[in-house]
Amino acid sequence: MSIPINKWSVQDRPREKFYTNGRKSLTDAELLAIIIGNGTKNHSALQIAQTLLSNYNHSLDSLKNLDLQQLVKTRGIGTAKAISILSALELSNRCQNKGEIPTKLSKSHDVFEYVKSHFSGLKHEEFHIVLLNNSNRFIERICISKGGITGTVADGRIIFKEALIRNATSIILLHNHPSGNINPSESDKILTKNLKEFGKCIDITVMDHLILADNFYFSFADEGLL
Repeated sequence: MSIPINKWSVQDRPREKFYTNGRKSLTDAELLAIIIGNGTKNHSALQIAQTLLSNYNHSLDSLKNLDLQQLVKTRGIGTAKAISILSALELSNRCQNKGEIPTKLSKSHDVFEYVKSHFSGLKHEEFHIVLLNNSNRFIERICISKGGITGTVADGRIIFKEALIRNATSIILLHNHPSGNINPSESDKILTKNLKEFGKCIDITVMDHLILADNFYFSFADEGLL
């Protein structure tokens, strides 16, 4: 049977260590132990945290890509603890983007930096659009559809309806590939071409189409495909 954390020396208890030395002094396992809170009869919260990290190569990036069902496979982590861990990791993920709304989007990299935290780790495809005014200034980002692992529906009627309602003069298309392959499929190319041609009819420019996967992206505009 393990020794309970409250029997450890003060400097080895994660919360006390946090209070005394600050958050930077804690290891990844100690921070996770604080999130986990309570251990089990045979294992402390810190031991559970250490086991969890060991199971995934001590990589927090690996943890943030887990789903609930995967996380609860680690002994000592039930649904409530798993939700707490994933919530903390999601907050960290969102902080990377700082939540700042860009004033102007004129380069593919600017768009990628703005949306990458949302798409990071998604196990399903999502199709979004970014709406811009005639000065390329940001109006809004809208999720058009969510799908499965291999695809989602991008309905041109919905896309341009949203653009017209908000008086957008140009749009940027966005979707992710959970497979990790950023290269566009033939259907991606056909969709982009069709949306671009329809946009011309109503004076709404399709400026770019970004495909995202992990920390990489493919830009139709950068590759001369628009």
